[in-house]
Amino acid sequence: MHNQRAEISLLVNQLLDRSGSDVQIELKSFFPGNRLAGGKYSMRTHTITLYIEEIKDQCVHMFSSLEFFMDYLKVVLAHEIGHAEDKELEFLADLMDECLTETGRRKVALRIEENAWEYARKLIPEMDQAFIGKIIFYSLQSYRTEIQSDIA
Repeated sequence: MHNQRAEISLLVNQLLDRSGSDVQIELKSFFPGNRLAGGKYSMRTHTITLYIEEIKDQCVHMFSSLEFFMDYLKVVLAHEIGHAEDKELEFLADLMDECLTETGRRKVALRIEENAWEYARKLIPEMDQAFIGKIIFYSLQSYRTEIQSDIA
């Protein structure tokens, strides 16, 4: 486990260097809420928290093993750095607060996620695009399904 922690720290430092971001990174085991969150960006503290055991669960759920854990972690981290570096995030968060409908809030939330994924793809161009695409598809699926059900 100690070796994995060192490998994760190395990956975190490499992606932070590549991005040029000054965001702080915290590693924790589990997300304190009742949903399966691998990472969370806080605008207030400019901090990304990665939930390692949650990321492992997501990886196993999506790929049936931990074989791709470090790659999966890299994609999650790139996505969270995408939130931290999103120049529109503050505007979009304010816009979401001002939305009068749930559909409006969901559309803004989807835009926030899409922005972070677009950044992630650019940050890790060496990653297999089908691998990233699968993660993005499942990440955005609930947002899109909710919007579709609102419209229907």
